[in-house]
Amino acid sequence: MPGEVTLVRGGPDHHIAHEPGAECLEPEDFRARHAYDGSSEDPRATVFLCGAYRFSGDIGSGLLEALPQVLTLSAAIGDPKREVIALLSYELTASEPGQPTVLDRLLDVLLVLAIRNDFRRSSTAPRWYRASADPRLNAALQAMHENVGHPWSVPELAAISGLSRAAFARTFRDALGQTPMQYLTDWRMALARDHLRTGELGMTHIARTVGYSSPYAFAAAFRRHHGEPPGTWRQRESLRTQAGPGNDPHTH
Repeated sequence: MPGEVTLVRGGPDHHIAHEPGAECLEPEDFRARHAYDGSSEDPRATVFLCGAYRFSGDIGSGLLEALPQVLTLSAAIGDPKREVIALLSYELTASEPGQPTVLDRLLDVLLVLAIRNDFRRSSTAPRWYRASADPRLNAALQAMHENVGHPWSVPELAAISGLSRAAFARTFRDALGQTPMQYLTDWRMALARDHLRTGELGMTHIARTVGYSSPYAFAAAFRRHHGEPPGTWRQRESLRTQAGPGNDPHTH
């Protein structure tokens, strides 16, 4: 229906049609077949906007794995997605300077809104997302996510949440299945792996970014978590992915 958005996860072959089993043609084949009957230039024809993202890294993969293979979302009146779709349609009709940048940002917003929509209604949404709906945990989770380099402690996080240390630790474990410090370490390691994959930062910078006082402290924590030092992990990961595609931005 007009205004609907469908996310297809994992890139399997698929088609969009007016009914199941319909023959689907590539645009050039359609134009060739209907070159003389007016269908190829019908101003009332349906227009699809298709975008593709290529994700790399644990953060993006964690989001994708929580989504169903195919997710179709309708934008009701008052839904922000409806306004974003309208803006996308408008921007496509006016070829003005900066159009690619505007389209990129609008697709980013649309993707975030679609993921939020699914997580709100899904029983398989990530535990951190469900926990973020708990006012006792939201502020602490947001603090850890946004300032991972800070030397957080349970008493400090409990104070942010307005709970005693014991109550915060118990509530956190009940909601996320692990202690606050275990969760923080997992989050730091996920970010560190993504930094190691890109190869853009040195060990000292990565260590400081994810909350360790020195590259030695970071290397020790990484080894405890992964069973090997970060340099070895990065080298192995680089060899594994050299033949594959890189981290591409989205395309239209």
